[in-house]
Amino acid sequence: MNNFYITTPIYYVNGPAHIGHAYTNIIADVIARFKRLDGKNVMFLTGTDEHGQKIFRSAEKQNLTPQEFVDNIVPNFKYLWEKMGCTYDYFIRTTDASHKEFVRGIWQQMINKGYIYLGKYSGWYAVRDEAFYAESELVDGKAPTGADVEWIEEPSYFFKLSAFQEKLLQFFEDNSDFVVPNYRFNEVKAFVKGGLRDISVSRVSVQWGIKVPNNTQHTIYVWLDALFNYLSALHTNDKNDFWPCDVHVIGKDILTFHAVYWPAFLMSLDIQPPKQILAHGWWKNEGEKMSKSLGNVLDPNDIIDEFSPDYMRYFMLREMQIGQDGNFSTNALMQRINGELVNNIGNLVQRVVSFAYKNCHGIVPEGNDFTDEDTDLLNHCHNAIDNIRELIDNYKINDALNIILELGHNANAYVEQNAPWKLKTENTKRMQTVIFTLLENIRVISILLQPFIPDGALKILNTIYKSGKDIPFADIKGLNISGLSINPIDQVFRKFEI
Repeated sequence: MNNFYITTPIYYVNGPAHIGHAYTNIIADVIARFKRLDGKNVMFLTGTDEHGQKIFRSAEKQNLTPQEFVDNIVPNFKYLWEKMGCTYDYFIRTTDASHKEFVRGIWQQMINKGYIYLGKYSGWYAVRDEAFYAESELVDGKAPTGADVEWIEEPSYFFKLSAFQEKLLQFFEDNSDFVVPNYRFNEVKAFVKGGLRDISVSRVSVQWGIKVPNNTQHTIYVWLDALFNYLSALHTNDKNDFWPCDVHVIGKDILTFHAVYWPAFLMSLDIQPPKQILAHGWWKNEGEKMSKSLGNVLDPNDIIDEFSPDYMRYFMLREMQIGQDGNFSTNALMQRINGELVNNIGNLVQRVVSFAYKNCHGIVPEGNDFTDEDTDLLNHCHNAIDNIRELIDNYKINDALNIILELGHNANAYVEQNAPWKLKTENTKRMQTVIFTLLENIRVISILLQPFIPDGALKILNTIYKSGKDIPFADIKGLNISGLSINPIDQVFRKFEI
């Protein structure tokens, strides 16, 4: 099958999108773009989680109905994803009629199979997390996340999570790369080995959500509702053949829901679990944990306005190895842009394209009598896609960018070594071969950059292509660019004064 299915979480809309949401979507967008350019039939899903007590209370504070409240917030997410250049294929909302109908159907199937039963819940609940916690999990009277908890006693439907402990452990054994990075997977396995209790999957005190079929006093637990978005979106779009999902991209804070509850829900329905879950870390602001109380929460809209979508994307992909936590610093961002994009790739493109336009009649010259140095440089850039493909498959995006930067460094060194400005008077034929070799390197670098910094890549591509948008990786090898027109370029990347 040539299908590739990638998802972000559906984001909880009790507030506007923040930098963590943006990072998740950047990762997913890079992978989705890469797979499309590599010939895959991609389904990229994102959306919003709009039910639950937290939404209900937030709406009350603003004297709005819950539906009015979420309808006001959702456009902010869509606006940001568009501003970032996020190429999702479908945006799902849990208030969509098709999703609610799908979840009710799923609930009834679980009832029919005997995995949901009616009981009574007594325990601690964190509204902020929309999660239940055992007494032993509380830290200083709060949830492990720091959220306030409240004691709940009410009738509740339960899901027989305990019935899936051994099945989950066997699944983990059979799928050793189910969670990336591996140390996060070890945490999941330890959690399951510690014993699973049945979980409450309905609330009578929560009015805002999907009502339980045949017992409308109960509202379906927001996480059961939300997790099934990954299937309901496929059902709505008649794309069920995209399941199982290739990768769910999530933040580490919701790993248990995705790596334990979600596969257990699916197993109860005899549905195959997703292939992989990628759990990334959190961002700090100038070394401090972000929080509303500190007033240091970063708005990705502000970052894009000050810098650009490309620069935000590039910095976040370079600054943090996926899985680890990262630190957002405007000074570090400017240093990376200046050092890696402006002085390396930008410098290469501007000096070579300007020279070629002036000295080769605005046409890509023909290359002849290639030296070993020329051939090595060309082979290195043509074969880079093979290494990058493997790194992307292992979510080593930072390392993939390192390979592209290395191509830039190599080409810049080749310019200095061959000095085409001298060859134009000493050996015109050799100059043409050198320029051909450099333009071919620039062409390949720009094709490889497309998933990461699409706007900058397009600028570079348009120096040779009439329309350089979405050039597939299959075009890297075997295309002779001799005779193509060269389009001059003023500035690829903006340099910052630090």
